[in-house]
Amino acid sequence: MIGTNELLLLAAAIALLAVALVVGLVRSGGRRRTPPAPPTPSAPPAAEAPAPGAPGEAPAEPSVETRAPAAPTLERPEGRSSRLVRLRQRLAGSQGGLGRGLLALLSRDRLDEDTWEDIEDTLITADVGVGPTQELVEKLRTRLRVEGSSAADARTVLREELLALVDPSMDRELHLDGPEDGPAVVLVVGVNGAGKTTSVGKIARVLVADGKSVVMGAADTFRAAATEQLTTWGERVGVEVVSGPEGSDPASVAFESVRAGVERGADVVLVDTAGRLQNKAGLMDELGKVKRVIEKQMPVREVLLVLDATTGQNGMVQARVFREVVDVTGIVLTKLDGSAKGGIVVAVQRELGVPVKLVGLGEGADDLAPFDPEAFVDALLGESPVD
Repeated sequence: MIGTNELLLLAAAIALLAVALVVGLVRSGGRRRTPPAPPTPSAPPAAEAPAPGAPGEAPAEPSVETRAPAAPTLERPEGRSSRLVRLRQRLAGSQGGLGRGLLALLSRDRLDEDTWEDIEDTLITADVGVGPTQELVEKLRTRLRVEGSSAADARTVLREELLALVDPSMDRELHLDGPEDGPAVVLVVGVNGAGKTTSVGKIARVLVADGKSVVMGAADTFRAAATEQLTTWGERVGVEVVSGPEGSDPASVAFESVRAGVERGADVVLVDTAGRLQNKAGLMDELGKVKRVIEKQMPVREVLLVLDATTGQNGMVQARVFREVVDVTGIVLTKLDGSAKGGIVVAVQRELGVPVKLVGLGEGADDLAPFDPEAFVDALLGESPVD
């Protein structure tokens, strides 16, 4: 049972609780209530734009101004003279090793059989070829025995004999005198990877710099990127490119390219061709067909074979195949810088009996120029060009 004391404590606690409730109610009733803030007036709804063409109402003006795209800015290709000076300088910087090595051997106090064997090895290693090497060594031995073997004599004799080996008498001009009623047609051949399509674009720049109007034909229809690549080259200098769907007949594209050149009164039509060597018979049939179809409209004035100088003797194998396919009239030698060995110029000319007409010495758009035999030989000997 709860005792008396516990009952008294419980009663006191209830009393205190009641007093607290009464005090709270009194305070709550006497506090002023803050009136709520008036609502912020909202902006009136925007009037709907009248429908275009509604009677009596002006049409809404467009929010974006539409402008015709600006015409692309065409590049101005580098001229022939400045191109030659720059490429001579690059030749002198990249091809001097062969000449310096030969001069060091020829300047020895005694030119014995071991020295002549070293000279032969140096020339063959530089991709000059066995036949031209033996011919050059024989002439050097004869002349130095008769005329003397001092360092000055050796340099003079070596320069003259190297120049004779490169053969400055070869016709290195691009013959672009087309018939009176149409353009000169240039067919460009070579294996994929040698820089063929790029060379077509660079040749177009050379011709544009010379003031000629050009049409390019993208007849390498079996390589997906070839047409896009050629189109980019054309857009840079304002040259039209004729193309067809991927995998279409190359001869058909070549035919349409020549027809476009005739219709537009172009001076030159450059035709890029496919360069697959997996099947020699197929390549012969394909290129032969392209040439025959073109010549139903216009004669082919030049057939340029593009070779990669860094492939060395492998490039000679390619040259032999293309010589059997089409009548090559000139060689475009690309990448004749860095690790390329200058002797390939001599070897390929001897193999085909046709001249190197253009050389490329870099990745730049204007790093292609006519081949200059004297500048090339001076570069082999490490001599800087004289402007």
